[in-house]
Amino acid sequence: MPELPEVETSRRGIEPHILHQQVTAVQLRQKQLRWPIPTKIKSLLPGQRINSVERRAKYLLLGTELGTLIIHLGMSGSLRILDENTPHQKHDHVDIVFGNHKILRLRDPRRFGAVLWTSRPVERHKLIKELGPEPLSDAFNGDYLQQLARGRKVSIKSFIMNSHVVVGVGNIYASEALFLAGINPKRSASRISLARYRLLAECIRDVLARAIEQGGTTLRDFTGEDGKPGYFQQTLNVYGRAGMPCRQCRLPIKQIRQQQRSSFYCAHCQC
Repeated sequence: MPELPEVETSRRGIEPHILHQQVTAVQLRQKQLRWPIPTKIKSLLPGQRINSVERRAKYLLLGTELGTLIIHLGMSGSLRILDENTPHQKHDHVDIVFGNHKILRLRDPRRFGAVLWTSRPVERHKLIKELGPEPLSDAFNGDYLQQLARGRKVSIKSFIMNSHVVVGVGNIYASEALFLAGINPKRSASRISLARYRLLAECIRDVLARAIEQGGTTLRDFTGEDGKPGYFQQTLNVYGRAGMPCRQCRLPIKQIRQQQRSSFYCAHCQC
C-alpha cells in the first residue's frame, strides 16, 4: 500500500507536468472506486487550471479556482503522466487530459482508491478535517505526543499509527521509528517519558524524511508507462526481518501481531 513517502514522491513526480496546466477533458472508465467518483468533474474540470498540487496525509489535492480534486491511491493505485494518445489498459480508470497533450492517469487494480471533489475549503472535508498533524511539520513534536498520550492504555505502536494523532506513520515506518528510539511496540502510550517521546518524534521525522528522499531518487520520473515507484527501498532495521540478527545486538528480531498487523522489534534493544 502506498504510504506517505510514496504519496509525497507521487506528488513531486506529477507536479512539474500539471501545475498551471489547463484541463481539457476528463475520462471516467470506472466510476465506482472506494466511493463513487462524482461525474460532475467531467464538466467542472475542463477549462480549469491546476493552481496547486499538494498532499495532506495520503491524500493528493489538486487545487483549481472552482474547488479541489481529492485523490487517494488506496492499496494498489498509482498515477502516471503519459502522452495524450497512450492506449489505456484494463485497470486505468481515470484520465485527466491537459492542454500540453499530457494525461494524468489513475491506475487502480483493486479499486480501493478514491477520486472526490469539494468546492469548499479542502481542510473542512470530512476525510481531512479531523486528521492529526503532518509528521514533518512544526506542529508535530514529542511534547505534543506526550500530552495526547496521557491516560491512554493503547500500545505506543497503535498510538503513533492513529491518523488522528499524526498522519502518515504506517506499519513499516512505525516499526522502524520505534526501533531507532529504543521503544518496545507493546509498551503503553501513557508509560513513556517526555524525553523518550521527544526522541521518538525525531526518529519518526528521520525515517519518513529518508524514505521520501530515497523515493525521489529511485523514481526518476512519472512519464513512462512501465515506471514503478521505488517503494520501501531503504535499508530496514526490523521490519520483515523476523528471526534475523538485530543490526545492533545480533539477537534475533521478533515478530508479533498487534491489531491484526505484524510488528517487528528487538526485545534487547527496545524496552
